[in-house]
Amino acid sequence: MKRVFSIASLPLVSLLLVGLPLTAQAEETFSDAQLEVMAGGCASCHGTDGRLASSVPSIAGRPAEVLTSRLLDFKHEQVDEVTVMDRIAKGFTDAELEALARHFAAIDLETDNELEE
Repeated sequence: MKRVFSIASLPLVSLLLVGLPLTAQAEETFSDAQLEVMAGGCASCHGTDGRLASSVPSIAGRPAEVLTSRLLDFKHEQVDEVTVMDRIAKGFTDAELEALARHFAAIDLETDNELEE
Protein backbone atom coordinates (compact mmCIF):
# COMPACT_ATOMS: atom_id res chain seq x y z
CA MET A 1 0.00 0.00 0.00
CA LYS A 2 1.34 3.41 -0.95
CA ARG A 3 1.21 6.30 1.59
CA VAL A 4 0.50 9.82 0.41
CA PHE A 5 2.01 11.44 3.53
CA SER A 6 4.73 10.09 5.71
CA ILE A 7 3.94 9.55 9.37
CA ALA A 8 6.55 12.18 10.25
CA SER A 9 4.50 14.87 8.46
CA LEU A 10 1.34 14.26 10.53
CA PRO A 11 2.26 16.69 13.33
CA LEU A 12 2.88 19.44 10.77
CA VAL A 13 -0.41 18.78 8.99
CA SER A 14 -2.20 18.79 12.36
CA LEU A 15 -0.70 22.16 13.27
CA LEU A 16 -1.73 23.63 9.94
CA LEU A 17 -5.30 22.40 10.29
CA VAL A 18 -5.59 23.67 13.85
CA GLY A 19 -4.18 27.07 12.84
CA LEU A 20 -6.70 27.65 10.03
CA PRO A 21 -9.55 28.80 12.31
CA LEU A 22 -7.16 31.23 14.00
CA THR A 23 -6.23 32.93 10.75
CA ALA A 24 -9.86 33.11 9.68
CA GLN A 25 -10.63 34.98 12.88
CA ALA A 26 -7.91 37.63 12.47
CA GLU A 27 -10.29 40.58 12.91
CA GLU A 28 -10.82 41.22 16.59
CA THR A 29 -14.24 42.22 17.81
CA PHE A 30 -14.84 44.49 20.75
CA SER A 31 -17.95 44.96 22.86
CA ASP A 32 -19.82 48.25 22.82
CA ALA A 33 -18.52 48.94 26.31
CA GLN A 34 -14.92 48.39 25.22
CA LEU A 35 -15.39 50.70 22.24
CA GLU A 36 -16.95 53.38 24.45
CA VAL A 37 -13.94 53.27 26.77
CA MET A 38 -11.46 53.37 23.88
CA ALA A 39 -13.36 56.17 22.13
CA GLY A 40 -13.74 58.18 25.35
CA GLY A 41 -10.20 59.48 25.10
CA CYS A 42 -10.87 60.81 21.61
CA ALA A 43 -13.65 63.09 22.93
CA SER A 44 -11.14 65.34 24.69
CA CYS A 45 -9.90 66.69 21.36
CA HIS A 46 -12.42 65.54 18.75
CA GLY A 47 -15.57 66.17 20.79
CA THR A 48 -18.32 63.84 21.90
CA ASP A 49 -18.80 61.19 19.24
CA GLY A 50 -16.02 62.78 17.18
CA ARG A 51 -18.23 65.68 16.02
CA LEU A 52 -16.19 68.69 17.18
CA ALA A 53 -16.11 71.53 14.66
CA SER A 54 -12.90 73.41 15.34
CA SER A 55 -9.23 73.36 14.39
CA VAL A 56 -9.20 69.70 15.47
CA PRO A 57 -10.84 67.70 12.69
CA SER A 58 -14.19 66.03 13.13
CA ILE A 59 -13.80 62.28 12.72
CA ALA A 60 -17.45 61.21 12.90
CA GLY A 61 -18.88 59.83 9.69
CA ARG A 62 -15.57 59.75 7.82
CA PRO A 63 -14.87 56.54 5.89
CA ALA A 64 -13.42 53.78 8.07
CA GLU A 65 -10.66 53.10 5.55
CA VAL A 66 -9.52 56.73 5.71
CA LEU A 67 -9.58 56.80 9.51
CA THR A 68 -7.80 53.45 9.80
CA SER A 69 -5.10 54.53 7.37
CA ARG A 70 -4.56 57.81 9.17
CA LEU A 71 -4.45 56.19 12.62
CA LEU A 72 -1.98 53.55 11.47
CA ASP A 73 0.14 56.26 9.84
CA PHE A 74 0.23 58.12 13.16
CA LYS A 75 1.14 54.94 15.01
CA HIS A 76 3.95 54.06 12.64
CA GLU A 77 5.29 57.64 12.49
CA GLN A 78 4.46 58.19 8.83
CA VAL A 79 2.82 61.61 9.35
CA ASP A 80 4.91 64.76 9.65
CA GLU A 81 2.32 67.22 11.01
CA VAL A 82 1.49 65.57 14.32
CA THR A 83 0.71 66.86 17.75
CA VAL A 84 -0.03 64.07 20.19
CA MET A 85 -1.69 61.64 17.80
CA ASP A 86 1.47 59.64 17.17
CA ARG A 87 1.85 58.99 20.89
CA ILE A 88 -1.84 58.28 21.39
CA ALA A 89 -2.03 55.85 18.47
CA LYS A 90 0.96 53.89 19.79
CA GLY A 91 -1.11 53.04 22.87
CA PHE A 92 -3.50 50.94 20.77
CA THR A 93 -3.08 47.74 18.82
CA ASP A 94 -3.72 47.87 15.07
CA ALA A 95 -6.97 45.95 15.64
CA GLU A 96 -8.10 48.49 18.25
CA LEU A 97 -7.36 51.37 15.87
CA GLU A 98 -9.34 49.64 13.13
CA ALA A 99 -12.24 49.12 15.54
CA LEU A 100 -12.14 52.78 16.56
CA ALA A 101 -12.14 53.83 12.91
CA ARG A 102 -15.22 51.66 12.24
CA HIS A 103 -16.88 53.07 15.38
CA PHE A 104 -16.45 56.70 14.34
CA ALA A 105 -17.28 55.97 10.69
CA ALA A 106 -20.62 54.48 11.75
CA ILE A 107 -21.75 57.67 13.49
CA ASP A 108 -24.59 59.29 11.57
CA LEU A 109 -23.83 62.99 11.22
CA GLU A 110 -27.49 63.81 10.64
CA THR A 111 -28.59 62.41 14.00
CA ASP A 112 -28.29 64.43 17.17
CA ASN A 113 -27.13 62.27 20.09
CA GLU A 114 -29.64 63.78 22.50
CA LEU A 115 -32.53 62.84 20.24
CA GLU A 116 -31.50 59.19 19.91
CA GLU A 117 -33.43 56.71 21.99
